[in-house]
Amino acid sequence: MALVAPEAVGAARPPRGERRVRGAVALLAGPLGWMTFFYLVPLSILLIHAIWSVDYPEIDHTPTLKNFRTFFTTSLYPTVLLRTVMMAAMVTAGAIVLAFPLAFFLAKRVRRHRELLLMLVVFPLWSSYLIRVFAWKTLLGTSGILNSFFLWTGLIDEPLTFLLYSKWAMYITFLHVWLPFMILPLYTVLDRLPNSLLEASADLGAHGWRTFVRVVVPMALPGLLAGSLSVFSLTMGDYITPTLLGGPGDQLIGKIVADQFGVANNWPLGATLIIPVLIIISLALFVSSLAGAMDRRA
Repeated sequence: MALVAPEAVGAARPPRGERRVRGAVALLAGPLGWMTFFYLVPLSILLIHAIWSVDYPEIDHTPTLKNFRTFFTTSLYPTVLLRTVMMAAMVTAGAIVLAFPLAFFLAKRVRRHRELLLMLVVFPLWSSYLIRVFAWKTLLGTSGILNSFFLWTGLIDEPLTFLLYSKWAMYITFLHVWLPFMILPLYTVLDRLPNSLLEASADLGAHGWRTFVRVVVPMALPGLLAGSLSVFSLTMGDYITPTLLGGPGDQLIGKIVADQFGVANNWPLGATLIIPVLIIISLALFVSSLAGAMDRRA
């Protein structure tokens, strides 16, 4: 039986570093291929439409900056974009105020039936988003539960019309719909927060508010950033709630984009309106990543 020289065995096997690279490539090939085919390619096709124009009923594929000039010279689109950013920021801030104490209570105060309470937080996500929006439309309508209660108690003489088809109706609905996306990441990080840190802070004489600001908030920053980014991005791109609950002067950019792709059949302008939304969300992601990196260094 012929013996194989050790040098030949070593030469037949690639170096360890090369094997690791090949393993990483093989591991990432599937996810990267999926992202490229189902995300990057459609997004690229969509953005290419921004440099085309419409010659009804066809799309003119001649490169042009007409849509960008329309965006900057028409006051409607920058105004709606600014209104959308303000709404997204307000919803994010409101979600933080509501979600932080609830997440802290579930993570640090609840000992029994915690799984049941978490299920109640997640339960709204199991129902259709459209159903939840219609539910709020029913609640806030002139014949809804809220107005009926106020009329029954005698607080008002006629139904309140400003509750529906207004920015406040959108705000309340956004808060309810996106709140679980803020609670869950906050609960995850707060549940890992050692109780010994809270006890040490109390032993050193820090009051509850100071412990919250100096200990709890910095430790919860990753979950806070993740939840804020989710709520902000989802509000920026939503068009169903503005369509069903928004008033004529309260429309958001998602509704305008949906109208361009649907009613107006102006895909190039709709693609152009998506670009500033993508830029703003990308900036929010960059700021979140930068804040997270600075917190880890600290």
